[in-house]
Amino acid sequence: MKKVLLVIFLISTTALFAQTQKIGYVNTQTIMEQYSGAIAAQSKVDGILSKLTAQRDSMAQSYQSALDNYQKQQGTMTDDIKAQTEQRIVQQQQDLQKFQQEKFSQPNGEIYVKNEQIMGPVRDKVKTAINEVAKQMGYSFIFDKSSEVVLLYADDAFDITLEVLLKLKKGK
Repeated sequence: MKKVLLVIFLISTTALFAQTQKIGYVNTQTIMEQYSGAIAAQSKVDGILSKLTAQRDSMAQSYQSALDNYQKQQGTMTDDIKAQTEQRIVQQQQDLQKFQQEKFSQPNGEIYVKNEQIMGPVRDKVKTAINEVAKQMGYSFIFDKSSEVVLLYADDAFDITLEVLLKLKKGK
């Protein structure tokens, strides 16, 4: 009997809550794809990533070439030359690993730090616009349709993505 009363109470509370609260959603992925500030920032991040990737690939190719040459020629090398060559190859491998660690490791690699420096202010601006539009339109809750939050159904009438984009494009 207590369980039945608890269920009835929960249903009535939920119904009352739903009547007094306005809930909406936004698709931040769409915003980031269409907002010029986000597009420019992402382009900047992509340029940095491209440069670092090219450097890493060049280092890897140089290392692989040195290793291949050593394997082909090691039979004709003196012990001293062999040891020097092995030492250079090991140093190249260590340099490559260090470069990858410094530039690509999460969360402190250069690319992740640059991404946060460049995209962080854009995300803050989008969040501010979402908050302002939600307050202006009287929403109590806004979900992000593109994130990990499970949103199984969303009526388009509650989508404020366009309003947020318009607010961002107006600049305030």
